[in-house]
Amino acid sequence: MEPGFDDVGIFYSDTFGPDEPNDESQIDRQHIKKRLKQFIREFHERNFSYRYRDQLKRNYNLKQFMLEVDLDDVGSYDETLAEKLLKQPSEHLPLFEEAAKEVADEITRPRPEGEEEVEDIQVMLTSASNACGIRDLKSDQMSRLVKIPGIVIAASGIRSKAIRLAIQCRSCSNVINNIQVKPGLEGYALPRKCNTEQAGRPKCPVDPFFIIPDKCKCVDFQTLKLQEAPEDVPNGELPRHLQLYCDRYLCDRIVPGNRVTVMGIYSIKKTSKPTKRNNRDKVNVGIRLPYFRIVGVKIDTDGTGRTSGSSVTPSEEDELRRLAATPTIYETIAKSIAPSIYGSLDMKKAIACLLFGGSRKRLPDGLTRRGDINMLMLGDPGTAKSQLLKFVERCSPIAVYTSGKGSSAAGLTASVMRDPSSRGFVMEGGAMVLADGGVVCIDEFDKMREDDRVAIHEAMEQQTISIAKAGITTTLNSRCSVLAAANSVFGRWDDTKGGENIDFMPTILSRFDMIFIVKDEHDENRDMTLAKHVMNVHLNALQSTDEGKDGEIPLNTLKKYIAFCRNKCGPRLSEEAAEKLKNRYVLMRNKAGEYERETGKKISIPITVRQLEAIIRIAESQAKMRLAPFATEADVDEALRLFQVSTLDAATTGDLAGAEGFTTEEDQELLSRIEKQIKRRFVIGSQVSEHAIVQDFTRQKYPERAIHKVLTLMLRRGEIQHRMQRKILFRACALEEKKNSKIHTYVISTMAVAPQPTASDLREPELPPVLPHPSSSPPGVENILAKSVEMLGLYDSEKLKGFIGQPLEKVFGDGDHKTPVAHTAVLVDPTPF
Repeated sequence: MEPGFDDVGIFYSDTFGPDEPNDESQIDRQHIKKRLKQFIREFHERNFSYRYRDQLKRNYNLKQFMLEVDLDDVGSYDETLAEKLLKQPSEHLPLFEEAAKEVADEITRPRPEGEEEVEDIQVMLTSASNACGIRDLKSDQMSRLVKIPGIVIAASGIRSKAIRLAIQCRSCSNVINNIQVKPGLEGYALPRKCNTEQAGRPKCPVDPFFIIPDKCKCVDFQTLKLQEAPEDVPNGELPRHLQLYCDRYLCDRIVPGNRVTVMGIYSIKKTSKPTKRNNRDKVNVGIRLPYFRIVGVKIDTDGTGRTSGSSVTPSEEDELRRLAATPTIYETIAKSIAPSIYGSLDMKKAIACLLFGGSRKRLPDGLTRRGDINMLMLGDPGTAKSQLLKFVERCSPIAVYTSGKGSSAAGLTASVMRDPSSRGFVMEGGAMVLADGGVVCIDEFDKMREDDRVAIHEAMEQQTISIAKAGITTTLNSRCSVLAAANSVFGRWDDTKGGENIDFMPTILSRFDMIFIVKDEHDENRDMTLAKHVMNVHLNALQSTDEGKDGEIPLNTLKKYIAFCRNKCGPRLSEEAAEKLKNRYVLMRNKAGEYERETGKKISIPITVRQLEAIIRIAESQAKMRLAPFATEADVDEALRLFQVSTLDAATTGDLAGAEGFTTEEDQELLSRIEKQIKRRFVIGSQVSEHAIVQDFTRQKYPERAIHKVLTLMLRRGEIQHRMQRKILFRACALEEKKNSKIHTYVISTMAVAPQPTASDLREPELPPVLPHPSSSPPGVENILAKSVEMLGLYDSEKLKGFIGQPLEKVFGDGDHKTPVAHTAVLVDPTPF
């Protein structure tokens, strides 16, 4: 089994290191060390501030024994020094740390009593040079300084590693002190023999040495797992990983989910686990596993937008600021989103708001309010939903694209895995952790299992992922927007079915700031324009369309502009905009209250604080597009319009009816009334044409849409079933009835049928032989008989109690109600279900 990233069973000496220094190399080392000391003492900037000398003194006084050095400064001071550090870092970095320790000894005198001994200094290196991808690491870069970007997906705990050992012989008690252990994942092999002169005593046995822990000097170290950024992985290939090693002050600076650029030494380690062949242990000689020893790290999560922005030159910044000053920047960005897709302008504007996002706020009590915007697209296939998601993945600085069917809860959030080497548990972040500071695009959102959708509730609103598994209790950041696309339950959107098109829980729908219903409507003029646009796209003649490339922003520029705006700008609502939004919010609430008082109905979608915060985020995102510090009243108007054309319009037109409490009380009463009439219309065990049911109820002035909704609900509950190519409805038992074996009912057995009664005498022209009661709870005898009699068009149930086993003509032959029924029909004793 391949060793895991947390492997600590490596204790071999490095045979690939430099040879023992001779006199010439020793002189060369002393010269390099002298030059490094001069660099720390003498390097200064234009304002004659001694950068590294002052930094070293400041850090030492703060008990932080480290020094961060820019390799470009070393190159400007002495190119030879920088060249040696780049090509032979394992040999010259310890010299740099020794030089820093000696300079610290000079500049910190006199030291307080008890602190006369100078502490070791850790030198961290950074550079502005171009980074090398994990895929581009080759053998010729081994043992050299390399800079690589990626995402940290797992981190081990902090452990200790000895850098100086003291060993003692068990036989003669000889002690060997200050044995230097090479850095990284290399160890030290204890001597097999003791070479101490024994003066007549027998020689010490083989393997006599053991380590004296009290005389060893140890440092903290940690191992990490670095993965390629999703945008750097070629299609069809798996992302590659690399094990990282960091020690001392570099420990605990990185958590899973951080995008980092690390500088370090590309190293190799030996495989510690032998392979068995022919029952003999054989070590794979010559097989080496690469790892990366970090000497400097930069976490790419700074700035208001928490987005890793690629370095922007001053000329590019001027160009981006000129672009932000364009009066029509909002429309230009919307037009630049997926220009090959015709129309859907409001949806593109909403996606533009999602890409830029609002401002994250930290409240005085420590709570946070998310600034990222979540958006859901629902509707027909073939309406370019997936194409919009793919474009967002390409133009967002940080984006992760996934499909609902191929995603699990652990893959979206985080998972706890057992490391194969240490057998301990480690945590790996999922898609929403890797997209921290960006966008998660989830296609086929409706194909996800409900349990997996529930797992992202916390990530969508609180923007954290809490894990409590296998003894690991922690919280990861998932500060990302969610752009999801889903189809209707019936494949295509059915206007007659309303909320039955949607199979989402209200809890997940309420977390989306905007919900767009995308329909493929049949319009001859629109279809002609759309067909012309598609033909032009395929013929590479996009310039001739009405939405030509004039005024569009190129993709690379748009991507850089989004990162720049998210990194530099965190707008807030202006006082005028806040006042206007407050008044509009109160007005909408008052209108809803007046409507409810006048009509006695509840409004289809309530305006709550969650919707108010969504409108605030949309307004802030429009201000961020202009690099404006405050959102204006015009931004609030546009935010209200976008919210109106998305969620509110979808709710008020009935497209979301029943999906998120969007059904009024009057509608519920109507549905309940129709359901009762349908159950009276045909009883359990009988079947009737669906078309006849709909036609009959439509003649009675019931809305056809409500009839279909009731039939769909009854189909879901299992109370009716489709038969004969979905033309016939069969009345079956509900699932709850079948579970309760104690239910008994009275049945009417018809042995011969007399002349058919008229519709005025009986409510059902055809009487079934068996009439079980459909209630799920065990009813009393009176209720059962009353229901049976009700189905027969009779009125008195008390008389039936004494006529069990009697023909129906005797039961109904006397009394006030003369009904022509079959003389051979008999009221039968209770029968179990």
